[in-house]
Amino acid sequence: MTEHPIVWFEKIGIDDVASVGGKNASLGEMVRELSGKGVRVPGGFATTAGAYRAFIADNGLEPAIRSRMSSYEAGQSTLQEAGAAIRSLFLESEIPDALADAIRAAYDELQTRSGTGNLAVAVRSSATAEDLPGASFAGQQETFLNVRGHRALLEACRRCFASLFTDRAISYRQTMGFDHFEVALSIGVQQMVRSDLAGSGVMFSIDTETGFPNVAVISAAWGLGETVVQGSVDPDKYLVFKPLLEKAGARPIIEKSLGKKALKMRYAEGGSKRTRIVETSPAEREAFVLDDDDILELGRWAVAVEAHYGRPMDMEWAKDGESGLLYLVQARPETVQAGLSHSSFLRYQLKEQGGTPLTTGAAIGSAIASGIACVIRSAADIGRFRDGAILVTGTTDPDWVPIMKRAAGIVTDHGGATSHAAIVSRELGVPAIAGTGNATSVLGHQQDITLCCAEGDVGSVYAGLLPFDREEIDLGTIPQTRTEVMVNIANPAAAFQWWRLPAKGVGLARMEFIINALIKAHPMALLHPERVSAEDNLLIRELTRGHATPADYFVDILSRGIAKLAAPYHPHPAIVRLSDFKTNEYSHLLGGRDFEPEEENPMLGFRGASRYYDERYREGFALECRALKRVRETLGFTNVIIMVPFCRTPAEADRVLGVMAENGLRRGDNGLQVYMMCEIPSNVILAEEFAKRFDGFSIGSNDLTQLVLGVDRDSDLLATLFDERDEAVKHMVADAIRKAHAAGIKIGICGQAPSNYPDFAAFLVDEGIDSISLNPDSFVRTMTHISRAEQSAVEMTPAAMPSAA
Repeated sequence: MTEHPIVWFEKIGIDDVASVGGKNASLGEMVRELSGKGVRVPGGFATTAGAYRAFIADNGLEPAIRSRMSSYEAGQSTLQEAGAAIRSLFLESEIPDALADAIRAAYDELQTRSGTGNLAVAVRSSATAEDLPGASFAGQQETFLNVRGHRALLEACRRCFASLFTDRAISYRQTMGFDHFEVALSIGVQQMVRSDLAGSGVMFSIDTETGFPNVAVISAAWGLGETVVQGSVDPDKYLVFKPLLEKAGARPIIEKSLGKKALKMRYAEGGSKRTRIVETSPAEREAFVLDDDDILELGRWAVAVEAHYGRPMDMEWAKDGESGLLYLVQARPETVQAGLSHSSFLRYQLKEQGGTPLTTGAAIGSAIASGIACVIRSAADIGRFRDGAILVTGTTDPDWVPIMKRAAGIVTDHGGATSHAAIVSRELGVPAIAGTGNATSVLGHQQDITLCCAEGDVGSVYAGLLPFDREEIDLGTIPQTRTEVMVNIANPAAAFQWWRLPAKGVGLARMEFIINALIKAHPMALLHPERVSAEDNLLIRELTRGHATPADYFVDILSRGIAKLAAPYHPHPAIVRLSDFKTNEYSHLLGGRDFEPEEENPMLGFRGASRYYDERYREGFALECRALKRVRETLGFTNVIIMVPFCRTPAEADRVLGVMAENGLRRGDNGLQVYMMCEIPSNVILAEEFAKRFDGFSIGSNDLTQLVLGVDRDSDLLATLFDERDEAVKHMVADAIRKAHAAGIKIGICGQAPSNYPDFAAFLVDEGIDSISLNPDSFVRTMTHISRAEQSAVEMTPAAMPSAA
């Protein structure tokens, strides 16, 4: 062996992949280049590719390996038989003396550097065709944790060499077109972080499902990180909005989801096993693994690592339970979203509602697939899988990859968005739903099912083979417009799906969707649980676990949900409408029937602005204000504009603005703008008075049409009379636009009409409206109509018309 077989991390960098493999090259790069920027990486050393080849040569293994591979490729033996035989060759071979001595000496030096005797190390495999921008090789080779002493270290190294020929690694190289004999294996020996006493997990510097580049996505579980990577636990999930990380005072954590975290991996004490799986305590299951300071530190590291490498990154982190410090233990290029086109994207949509889902979990990808469920609970039964079926299993590991790539879709009981099943599914382009908790129990073998990941970050499995549409949206065909075109968004889970649209902000973010779908409880019931039934009280306690009080739960979920809606188009404005539930809708919330009156006509009853200053809801409105204040001042989204709905009179507007000010939301403070929904005839008739109190109007065409024409918009009997294009409605809309401009304030529209009717969009352009907010699925089509209307308006101006002379 002419070269020294050992190199320390600080002596290698990303250009050394051919020598130490992708994983070790990246570790060295971080130790060498990022440690000075605050990113902590445990020290260690790597064996070289030359050391691996010397091992092969000294033991004369190449002819035997080629023979076994030729037998498999000729169909004379199975993948399992060939892989097992090759691995046996490695395990029966001796590590050359020069390499063994160098490994022992480097381990001793690492102990000296750490000041620790009998040092525990992680022994990781790093292939020279691994962690490349086009191929992750996720989990193809082995890692050994909590390795102590010379003998155990050398045995782990031998097993790492052998793992270059695991069944999954052989299969993956064939799929990706890599020559088995051109790939070498480097071993990384890294000081272990005592995350078994704290927690660990995975982090991406990009949203892995939509490609939205402005968030860091963090998964966390108790103990060693293998449980997160393997998908054997349902981890916590945190989202950090990267552009606001350096904003003074901002703490932009826009999602904190508590995972079940039923298991954790710890070091084993004595015996032959180095690690063991144990159940977590009830307290651990109900607590977040990371506090906000930890989450923000990881977010900053994600930004630093991504900036250094110049591409989105996939990282593993660990928290030391003795020092309380965080460490990055791996970093590799993100290989899926980074490789997709940014000029177009695919949109999937069910043609009909699927009814109540059979099960739900984390949506991986945004596609839809249907087929026969193939329920396989054990890797021993992989041979039962049928090509084109939907694989349903508890969890996957790299041994499952050969059938995962033959599946139309994948559903697992366990794991999250960063589990093995999720990572491989993305890379294969196969839609998946991870962490359902019960898929193998509720889905029948050979049952017809439809897997839908097109409804946000929660995926659903429906009974039957449901029809769906698949549309490619070419962003290059979307024209520029003078009119500001925005989007209407209600569901935080789906907000990132549309980030590529060239919208000028969010024209309508509906607060009540977050309350109904995510919070699920009436705000007054959260404030006064003593006034609800014992059954509802129990459900409220379950909902709010992990939060100091039920009120804190409401504020936390609502504020982060609003921030998630505002994030995709930041720094453009996000107009958030205060809650506009009717009493019959509020009563359906948990505990709602104990606080809501029964009304004959809720559509014209106790709704919108009238609730906010009324003693029956004033405390609940204070929680809404707390959430909005937190969005703007703590999370940092000062682009959020507040909008007051269904405000009947100027006097009512004054009362609402007064209550908002009492709760820390004073118009003008910290740049706060307050808009009003223009949706009642009185809003148009007295527009000059309302304009003195608000910074802008947004026309709600649905309610305005209802009240101008006297038509119940929910009545099937009167459906033919409900038409936003009626001349009376258009007269009111035109009047509102004229009066708003005369008063010097902005006016837009957020109702359904321009999304539904191209001619109505053209009418709005002709009247000079400032902005039109559209449903995302009609954005591209309506933008074209708006552009044509603007062009027609230019062509029809007097200056453009031919002279009569």
